Amino acid sequence: MSEAGNLGVNIDVVAYNKAAWDREVLGGENPWTKPVTPAQIIAARAGHWSIVLTEQKPVPVAWFPQHPDLSGLSVLCLAAGGGQQGPILSAAGAAVTVFDNSSQQLAQDWAVAERDELDLATVEGDAADLSVFADESFDLIVHPVSNLFMPDIRSVWREAARVLKMGGVLLSGFMNPDIYVFEPEPADEKYVAQFSLPYSDLQLDPVERRKHYGDSPIEFSHTLAEQIGGQLDAGLHITAFYEDRHIGSQQASRYMPTYFATRAVKGGEGRE
Repeated sequence: MSEAGNLGVNIDVVAYNKAAWDREVLGGENPWTKPVTPAQIIAARAGHWSIVLTEQKPVPVAWFPQHPDLSGLSVLCLAAGGGQQGPILSAAGAAVTVFDNSSQQLAQDWAVAERDELDLATVEGDAADLSVFADESFDLIVHPVSNLFMPDIRSVWREAARVLKMGGVLLSGFMNPDIYVFEPEPADEKYVAQFSLPYSDLQLDPVERRKHYGDSPIEFSHTLAEQIGGQLDAGLHITAFYEDRHIGSQQASRYMPTYFATRAVKGGEGRE
């Protein structure tokens, strides 16, 4: 039986998902583990760049405190390993720290930094505990869709708000929780409500989970009250919002948006 088949209610989710994401990197198939190319870094250094918080839509230029030259900005890429957002923002001039639970994901950032002579830092840890950083350390936090792998996201928002400078900006992507109501990838393409919300993989029968997810990371739906209300409760003010869809791995995207993204500011409008 695979490790996923042994999941139980008392599992250490942080440790399990750390190992699962390390496996995703080594497997080489997950698009969120594939580093940017040298050509993308060259373009970013010339001021031509974009990043994503979700799967398809680039983050609007107006969402950034300054664009395209990020010189002088301190940026935290939160749960954003994989050699994608961090290296691009570093090449655009920012002082970047990439924080992730997976050592293999962080190794992707290091590989790009060494290949393209970028100056960025990496820190391994749980996004719900940013105690390694002092209060008001960052101008910008980039948090691409990843908190579906975290059981407690209110702590993530509180910590993000703490380490942001006053007027700092949090850019975050997250899943539409409604997709978790349905069976993943139904064979007959007929979607029938099967699960109540909030959802987590831990409520699945181990054999059923192994059938759909194998040894992949454990997922949690989270409510919009946690995703949006949690940011507001942490003292962040949401100033912009957009929707996005999966490219092909989630059939429900044909019927509804499967991703959301928010721009939030600590204590008012961010730096321009």
